[in-house]
Amino acid sequence: MAEPIIQLVDITKKYGDFTAVDHLNLTVNRGEIFGLLGPNGAGKSTSILMMLGLTEPTSGEVRVCGINSTTHPIEVKTRVGYLPEDVGFYDDRTGLENLVYTALLNGANRSEATQLATELMSRVGLADQMSKKTGKYSKGMRQRLGLADVLIKNPEVIILDEPTSGIDPKGVQKLLDLIVELRNEHQISVLFSSHNLHQVQQVCDRVGIFVEGKLIAEGNIQSLSQQLFTHGMYLIELGLDEKSLPKNTNPDALWLKQILEPVEGVQKVTRANGLFQIECAGDVSSAVSKRIIERGLGLNFLNRKEYGLDAIYNRYFEGGV
Repeated sequence: MAEPIIQLVDITKKYGDFTAVDHLNLTVNRGEIFGLLGPNGAGKSTSILMMLGLTEPTSGEVRVCGINSTTHPIEVKTRVGYLPEDVGFYDDRTGLENLVYTALLNGANRSEATQLATELMSRVGLADQMSKKTGKYSKGMRQRLGLADVLIKNPEVIILDEPTSGIDPKGVQKLLDLIVELRNEHQISVLFSSHNLHQVQQVCDRVGIFVEGKLIAEGNIQSLSQQLFTHGMYLIELGLDEKSLPKNTNPDALWLKQILEPVEGVQKVTRANGLFQIECAGDVSSAVSKRIIERGLGLNFLNRKEYGLDAIYNRYFEGGV
C-alpha cells in the first residue's frame, strides 16, 4: 500500500467572504511526482502555503511527512524543500556563496557547507557558474540554483510552485529532467504545481485538476481518460474509398465494426460526414489498417489521436463532466 507523504483532509481556506480553497482532499504518495494542475487563481499557491505552515486553514487538517503543518510548521520546514516561481538570492554574492550561506543556516559547518554546495551546483548543471554573482544569472540558472538551495537540507519532499515560468524551452527541459532524476535516483517525492499541461504530463505520475478552489479530478492520465472518454483513450479516424465499400452498407457502420471485431481494443465504430471514427483502448492503428486492406477496402487516410492531458483538461472546462 502506498505511503502518503502529503495529506490534506477537508481543507478550506477563507479570506472574509472569499473561499480560496474549498473542502480540498488530496493525498500525495511517497516517491511519486504529483502534478497540481489549474489556471492562475485556482487556489494552488494557497494550498501550498497551508502545506508549508505559512498560513492556517480555516478548517480541516494538513499533514506533511506525518506532521501537522498548522501546529508544527517548523518541523515541516526542516523536511520539506520549497521552490517558488521567483527565487530570491543575494545578487551581489556568487551562486556558491548563496548556497554555502543556506547550508550554514541549516546547521552545517563551513567545510561541510562548502563541500555540499559545490556538489549540488554540479548536480544541477551549474559547475561552471559557481563564481558568477547571481545578479548575472539567467532565469533558468536562478531556478536551477533554487533547486540546489532546496536540496541543501536533504528534504523528503520538494514542492515546486510554477518553477518553469519565464524559462526558455531548453532550460525548462533541463529542469524537468532534473526533477525526474531526483525522484528516480534519490527517492525524493515531488509536488509540481503548474498551469502548463505539457510539462505536467511529461513528468508526473498522477495529476489533480484544480479549479476555483476545488479538486475536480484526480488520477493518472489513463484513468482520467477512461473516466471522460468511456470508449477508450485513442480515436482513429478513417477515410475510405467509397467505391470500395460493400453495396447497401448501413449508415451506422455496423458492418465495419464486424470487420474489425478481431482487432483487440476496438470499442466503438461510428460514421459521420463520410468519415469513420474508431474509439479504442490502445493504439491499434496498424492492426486496423492491415485488416481493412486485407478485406479489399481502399484506405485513403488514417489519423490517430490520443486523449492526453490537454483533451482531459479541455473536456472538464467545456462542461463535459
